[in-house]
Amino acid sequence: MKAILFDLDNTLYPVECDLFSLIDVRINHYMEEIVAIDPADVDGLRRRYWQNYGATLQGLIRHHKIDPEDYLDYVHAVDVSSRLSIDNELQKTLNSLPLPSYIFTNGSRCHVDRVVAALGLDGLFADVFDIRIAAYQPKPNSDPYRQVLERLELSGDQCIMVEDQLQNLQTAKQFGMKTVLIGAEEPVMPECSYVDAHLAKPAEIGTLLDEWLEVN
Repeated sequence: MKAILFDLDNTLYPVECDLFSLIDVRINHYMEEIVAIDPADVDGLRRRYWQNYGATLQGLIRHHKIDPEDYLDYVHAVDVSSRLSIDNELQKTLNSLPLPSYIFTNGSRCHVDRVVAALGLDGLFADVFDIRIAAYQPKPNSDPYRQVLERLELSGDQCIMVEDQLQNLQTAKQFGMKTVLIGAEEPVMPECSYVDAHLAKPAEIGTLLDEWLEVN
């Protein structure tokens, strides 16, 4: 194994921080105020775009011809420091990992920078792969995974994917990656056989990695 790919939102910090609720409000406002979609239609469209494309952004690009950069700037303009604080335990873990760590997210680079700074993790990631990596195609679509692997010049079986979303881990497993689910909820087996490990929080990755490297 040569690299660890970390998702960002609800992975590097607990879902209980509820940061996405701030972004969620901004997405609705963007659709109503900028795209001029009837407020009564917003929830239904968002569900449909998530089901069809994996993210609201792709639906807005395809059906409303929006500027994706304008959208990303707007929806991520939230005060992350109101929900997040420095995570000393995760900082210590990332500092001690024997493999380089990367962020692989459906969010934007500016959002990544704000979250990483709020958590006190500046300088601990070798690179960031955001929603732009595959022309705004989000996980769990296969294209962003393929582009990340090409950028790293690695094969899937050389990488570990750390995520809170099962569907994103399922795609990672299709590329041969080791998969780690983050969160309190236990994966259902055998339906989630593509999950190799389950951790309550990302700071626990160090112990797991030691076990995997020892086996190999």
